[in-house]
Amino acid sequence: MRILLVYPIFPKTFWSYEKILELVDRKVLLPPLGLVTVAAILPQEWEFKLVDRNIRSATEEEWAWADVVILSAMIVQKEDLLGQIQEAKRRGKLVAVGGPYPTSVPHEVENVGADFLILDEGEITLPMFIEALQRGETSGVFRATEKPDVTSTPIPRFDLLELNAYDMMSVQFSRGCPFQCEFCDIIVLYGRKPRTKTPAQLLAELDCLYELGWRRGVFMVDDNFIGNKRNVKLLLKELKVWMEEHQYPFRFDTEASVDLAQDAEMLELMVESGFSAVFLGIETPDEDSLQLTKKFQNTRSSLADAVQTIIKAGLRPMAGFIIGFDGEKAGAGDRIVKFAEQAAIPSTTFAMLQALPNTALSHRLKREGRLRENQDGNINQTTLMNFLPTRPLEDIGREYIEAFCTLYDPVNYLDRTYRCFLMMGLPKWKAPAKKPEWIVVKALLIVIWRQGIVRETRWKFWHHLFSILKRNPGVLEHYISVCAHNEHFLEYRQIVREQIESQVAAYLAQGKEEPYVPVPAKKAEEKTEAIAS
Repeated sequence: MRILLVYPIFPKTFWSYEKILELVDRKVLLPPLGLVTVAAILPQEWEFKLVDRNIRSATEEEWAWADVVILSAMIVQKEDLLGQIQEAKRRGKLVAVGGPYPTSVPHEVENVGADFLILDEGEITLPMFIEALQRGETSGVFRATEKPDVTSTPIPRFDLLELNAYDMMSVQFSRGCPFQCEFCDIIVLYGRKPRTKTPAQLLAELDCLYELGWRRGVFMVDDNFIGNKRNVKLLLKELKVWMEEHQYPFRFDTEASVDLAQDAEMLELMVESGFSAVFLGIETPDEDSLQLTKKFQNTRSSLADAVQTIIKAGLRPMAGFIIGFDGEKAGAGDRIVKFAEQAAIPSTTFAMLQALPNTALSHRLKREGRLRENQDGNINQTTLMNFLPTRPLEDIGREYIEAFCTLYDPVNYLDRTYRCFLMMGLPKWKAPAKKPEWIVVKALLIVIWRQGIVRETRWKFWHHLFSILKRNPGVLEHYISVCAHNEHFLEYRQIVREQIESQVAAYLAQGKEEPYVPVPAKKAEEKTEAIAS
């Protein structure tokens, strides 16, 4: 069996980083970990080719070669996924699809001709698909009623990737998250009981990457790396030894809940094991909104103090923020900007709240009749809300634009980055010195030219650079790389402004809706009784 694995295009997003990747001659930030894991689970006597459309398109020879085309996608990749299913069917191919987006809304991929739907988690549903192919079947829907034991997951087929095109590699230690945030689809897709691989499994994946010659960053893509704290600490203790034995070939980034700040042992182990950055889901500094959306873990202590604890331990924070929660008061955008400045968080993903399919939020809004028609809740930063909020949608849109553009004003960004790295704890390890690559030196010179000479940032750039060199020189290399991110945000903030302004104008032209007014609890009960009677 010849299998063509196709990964759809990501539109420009916060994470696409095109301008930064161009500087170092790379195409994409991260590889399609799901598809190379699929390739590892399928029979190894089959033949595989992988096409990441963020790097290149499939050739006609590759289309002709394939017996089956397998695609996987997240909701942000929806448009290209549906287009590629149609391309494959136009060529008469059997098409199988899976991943978070098809699992959430399977009818949308069925409607454009997908033959096999391999939904939920592949450790359970891929064997069903294999058996169906071996029986000669040409269609089927495969679902799981339970969550798999990921200790059986094989090492992903990293060898199928065009390694030089990626800035970082991806590995996964756990699936699931113990919390209950109303808007989150992770707990719907993967459950609230975090399941982990064994330390030996994860180290075997790192061995594989090492043998393939990989020597750059590795993103631990767990949606909450510290969800199972006991097992993560067991991993980190072994990872620390592995990294020392291999002379620190990688640096790690990951995602974690903000209660990481309350676990000093975890922080120390992460830094000693080579972690350098962590993405935190902060969402909003408004405690009422956090309570309403059931993100209780963010209300137990000062969020600003938690972020600074993480910085001082030696981890650079990235943070997710959301605007548009029910009951939110005007000025939410400004409050988010002030919080990011106060906490000294350089990079913040910032988006309007979306009701993702099958989440507790989407179910509640559907009951209340608030979902907007033909809006799928795409989680890109250039997407207007897909439901009717409790304050005017156009006001939220305008607040969002101004806050996003303020956050990524080039001078503001450099100032926050500087304050972050002034207080950042030093790495607990040191890789052997090596001759810098010319492409990296060239990128550095371009950043210095643009930010230190050409633009209005020039005075800040040189002041901050020399101050870091004098006051915290151990973080200099990391600091400069984060300054370079300004190249992406300078362009992306304008994309956000143009696209959101366009959507707000279209919304107003259609005749805006009045904000949703929640029904008081007593009146809601009376209304329910009246309907029942």
